[in-house]
Amino acid sequence: MEVSKKKDKSAKFIWKYIGRHGFAYFWGLVALFVVDYVNLYVPDFTGDIIDGLTYGTMDRDGLFRKIGYILGLGVVIMAMRFLWRYTLFGSCRKIEYEIRVDLYNHLSKQSVNFYNNNKTGDLMSYFTNDLGAIRQAVGMAVISTFDASVMTVMVLTKMAVDVNLALTGLAVIPFIFILLGGVKYGAEIEKRFDQKQEAFSKMSDKVQESISGIRVIKAFVQEKEELKSFAESNAYNKKMNLRIVRLMAVVMPLLDLLIGISSVITLLFGGWLVLNGKLTAGGFVKFTLYTGMLVWPMIAMGDSITSFSQGIASMKRIGAIFKVEPEIRDTKKTDASITELKGNIEFKNLSFKYKEGLPEVLSDIDLKIPAGTSLAIIGKTGCGKSTIANLLLHMHNVEDGRIFLDGHDINTIPLKVLRSKIAYVQQDNFLFSDTLQTNIAFGKREFKPAPRNKRIDNRIILNKNDSMEAYLEAEFAKRESLADKAYDDLAEVQEAAKAACIHENIMEFPKGYSTMVGERGVTVSGGQKQRTSIARALMKDSAILILDDSLSAVDTDTEEKILENLKKNREGKTTIIIAHRISTIEHCDRIAVLEDGKIVEYGSHEDLIKLGGEYARLYEKQRLEEAFEEGGAEKR
Repeated sequence: MEVSKKKDKSAKFIWKYIGRHGFAYFWGLVALFVVDYVNLYVPDFTGDIIDGLTYGTMDRDGLFRKIGYILGLGVVIMAMRFLWRYTLFGSCRKIEYEIRVDLYNHLSKQSVNFYNNNKTGDLMSYFTNDLGAIRQAVGMAVISTFDASVMTVMVLTKMAVDVNLALTGLAVIPFIFILLGGVKYGAEIEKRFDQKQEAFSKMSDKVQESISGIRVIKAFVQEKEELKSFAESNAYNKKMNLRIVRLMAVVMPLLDLLIGISSVITLLFGGWLVLNGKLTAGGFVKFTLYTGMLVWPMIAMGDSITSFSQGIASMKRIGAIFKVEPEIRDTKKTDASITELKGNIEFKNLSFKYKEGLPEVLSDIDLKIPAGTSLAIIGKTGCGKSTIANLLLHMHNVEDGRIFLDGHDINTIPLKVLRSKIAYVQQDNFLFSDTLQTNIAFGKREFKPAPRNKRIDNRIILNKNDSMEAYLEAEFAKRESLADKAYDDLAEVQEAAKAACIHENIMEFPKGYSTMVGERGVTVSGGQKQRTSIARALMKDSAILILDDSLSAVDTDTEEKILENLKKNREGKTTIIIAHRISTIEHCDRIAVLEDGKIVEYGSHEDLIKLGGEYARLYEKQRLEEAFEEGGAEKR
């Protein structure tokens, strides 16, 4: 399911994260309030000193006492500033961290169609730009807004009550324009920031796709064309960023102008009041200091409007992601009592299409695969072979009563149980950028959450005394511990590698099983990648093994050895082999020939040869091709 471009307008999900840190926010804001309140007395004491020295009403002891008060206030301000920075900045970093964990967790549960409809670069931008904007909104923007609001109210009150009401009224006039302009500015900056994030997502996706496909680009000498394509994406991203810069370039100087007007009013009218004896020199200095204290709230208000607007735009984007429910998930139909599968598979009148309006990929498939037997599926490209494998893994939804494992409808089997009992080697063999040992042992890793923690709606809910960091650190430590046990069992890894005929190749590498594999396995050959993937599946030792065209990149001698090893290793377990070469599947107990999504022939190798149909024709054709190749080799 594609993420809707029309974002959720509420973005309410953020409140549960803020709520977790409500205690820290409360004390942080209390400390910030204390700083603002204490700051009010610095102009008071300064004005008292000036009036005392001007009119001779303050002696030396009184002067030092007032200076001592100012220094004492400085110590309090320093301590409280440390407290609010530690609590509020710390909280916003924790919130960013928690959202990132939950977002990754949520994305990992999404179905295949979600990733078919959403590009990698776009998804990556949620973890970078969007989370950064949210951190600013729940951190610095909250601080600036609270600080500006409290400081403004308190300073204006002191100015009006302690100095001069008329002078305060004139100085406040620019605030009206700032308030009205801020509302309009916030709405516009949010819209432009949303467009900027979309542009960044497209550019990120372009970079990711180009780097992943760099070998294809070089092979077809398309570097210049790709550079032009990237330049267009980059130019559009620059254009969207400049729209924000231009808006801020207009608004911020206007804000400075309004602040300047307020200062001019203060100087002119305040000076007139002093000259006419209606205001003391100390009172004028005090008022000037108070006016200076209002500069920061005015600037902060503009910054916080920007940060809030950008943060809200990002909250809507991420909120839209959180609202996407996985198409494939455990439901009310799921039977939690199913914990084991032996490998007895049955398809009953199965038909399947990927989307409404598209033609059927599979039609009326009826198959029985008894536990411990092997089935081969062969047919032309696009006939539906891989679809059968994906449906067995429940990568797509099917109607009830179409696929059964051990007599259980596939829609009632918990996903974790189903997929843990199936080892799958797909056509596009994927290796992680890690060691060969880690890649082979990948399926042995475990990550079990602590039983004292509860999970509600797939989101982590902590005990009152737990922190998110403590929880995850403990869980990751346990995960690494369990994973290390699997990785350290080199003998088990080597046994799987030998069965997949990759052990000797690995031992030829300078670092052996500690050899790092490049991204997606690009530093090993296609055949080595396939055999490493087979080793990974064999080490999982599942009740069901599916090999989807997994021997296409190995030579016939190696293929024969692997198949012989599979026969021994998979004795008593169910194996499904999808292939194009008959030499790969002729040893299987049963063979299904697919054509246009339908089973047109079914039986053993010998039965199908006697039948003289499509399978026999394909068998004869491949025999002639092999004979021709052998003859050519002898001539050479």
